[in-house]
Amino acid sequence: VKELLSLPPSQRSHVLLTMPLHLEEKRNLREAARAPAGTPAPLLSPPSSPQGCRGLWYRLLSLLRAARPWHYALKQIGGRFGSSVLSYFLFLKTLLMLNFLSFFILLAFVVVPQAVHPPASVSPLPFTGLELLTGGGHFTHSLLYYGYYSNITLNDPCGSSPKGSVCPLAHPPLPYNLPLAYLFSIGVSFLVTCILLVYSVSRSFRESVRSSTEELAIKVFCTWDFKVIQRRSVKLQCENICTQLKVEELSNAKHPRPQPCALSITPLGPAARTEPCSGPRVEAVLLVLPLVVSLLNALMPYLFNFLAMWEKQDSPVTQVYVAIVRWAGWGCGGGSPLHLWQAGRLWGQCWETCVGQDLYRFMVMDFIFTLLDTLFGELIWRLILEKKVKTKRRPEFDVARNVLELIYGQTLTWLGILYAPLLPAVQILKLLLLFYIKKTSLMRNCQSPSKPWQASRMSTIFITLLCFPSFLGAAAFLSYTIWTAHPSETCGPFRGLETIYESGKRWVLVLEKSNPNITWFAWVYQNLLENTSLLFFMSVALIAVIYFNIQVVRGRQRVICLLQEQIANEGEDKAFLIQKLHSVCRHKYRRS
Repeated sequence: VKELLSLPPSQRSHVLLTMPLHLEEKRNLREAARAPAGTPAPLLSPPSSPQGCRGLWYRLLSLLRAARPWHYALKQIGGRFGSSVLSYFLFLKTLLMLNFLSFFILLAFVVVPQAVHPPASVSPLPFTGLELLTGGGHFTHSLLYYGYYSNITLNDPCGSSPKGSVCPLAHPPLPYNLPLAYLFSIGVSFLVTCILLVYSVSRSFRESVRSSTEELAIKVFCTWDFKVIQRRSVKLQCENICTQLKVEELSNAKHPRPQPCALSITPLGPAARTEPCSGPRVEAVLLVLPLVVSLLNALMPYLFNFLAMWEKQDSPVTQVYVAIVRWAGWGCGGGSPLHLWQAGRLWGQCWETCVGQDLYRFMVMDFIFTLLDTLFGELIWRLILEKKVKTKRRPEFDVARNVLELIYGQTLTWLGILYAPLLPAVQILKLLLLFYIKKTSLMRNCQSPSKPWQASRMSTIFITLLCFPSFLGAAAFLSYTIWTAHPSETCGPFRGLETIYESGKRWVLVLEKSNPNITWFAWVYQNLLENTSLLFFMSVALIAVIYFNIQVVRGRQRVICLLQEQIANEGEDKAFLIQKLHSVCRHKYRRS
């Protein structure tokens, strides 16, 4: 007690907490260590410099955590609507990060150098406003499309020397070849995206396995975070726990597995056109195809939902699986990028710009119909239910359909990055608007899912669909274009060349001739990038790593299940032994 009285009150409490004593003994010591009545309380010692710095650091960490993009908005959505609805917004956030990385790479190495050294192009057409829908007109000769970029070499000290002569400088600085930067920036962008997607698939698969092994008792007794003290945070935490308990209760119930209905789909592809992709009337006519495809993409999900109602599936996870298969099949038949590529080549002059404009129109129409679906499918339908039907029910947020719409828009972005380098910027703007529009509509027009479910496995499916059918398909299409397509003769950074692929070797040889210090770069290009066997081996190795990671996670899941069975068996053995002991004790008591 004397030692406690000699300490300040703050340190006194800390010393009491660290003492290995019973709680009642600590309470008695705290009472005995209090100063007598009438005596002045000891002055608190000012906090030391390390303590002040530590407190400042914790405050900065809390501010940084709160400054994360949409931190509170995502917590609010997850607490009120559950992880199923939250998975859509987390998926949107992932796409925003991927597009930002691609946009930053292209902006730094392609767009900015070309903007600093603009080509001597024709005078741009006046801005009429229709360009925002068609992507043509004033936007045709701009940084948005492939045709604006030139095949110049910047900072080339040997460019002024006569052809065939040796460079006058012994060690000239490395020239900046814009076509080479154009090609390698797209390649690096796809490589970084591939690495991030593979990492996301692995991480999401681990999360789904971990969440699938959680027990109801853990959610009941170990979910609450006692560090949550603010009233708003406490409310969100309560809503989140309630939603998780509903999910666990639903997942424990057994549901029948009805057979899903089938629907045949006829592929729809754009017909080849021979008209030029310029002129106001032509551009307005070119909006017809994106309009029809987007209209069908908006109407078909409602037909699929009708089929789901006819099937009467009780499990929401099964509903999402069936919806994904149907909508993915419709998306594959709804338009082929190869048709766009073939149609663009028939257009003649600068077909790359025409393909880029087509993909831009598809993106804009998809965004417009997403807004219309949000307006009529959520807002108008909510007003009808409240005003006319006089019911408190609201429309539910369709997670699978909205996620597949995001995958469709991202696929268009990856397909058009070669023909429109600023298309990721358009996708970033679209995703930002979609987040705030969908969040506002969700909070005001939608209700929590009537059958709540945990979306950890669905997030894995969404990332997998984005990685393999979407990203892999776009990468294969662009690789086919780079290896086989003949670039336009009058526009673009690859004008006058046979293929984009063959141009790489020529530029590497020019760089090696201008500066002998970069012979290693030529060796890397010739032995690594041009070696198809090595590329095939790297692809096989990547697939093997993914497969190995999946098998490891599945093995851990089996081990967890075996350990759970072992714990259950040991519990049964202990109960059996306790029962036997009770019977033996009762038998001895009766005999005595």
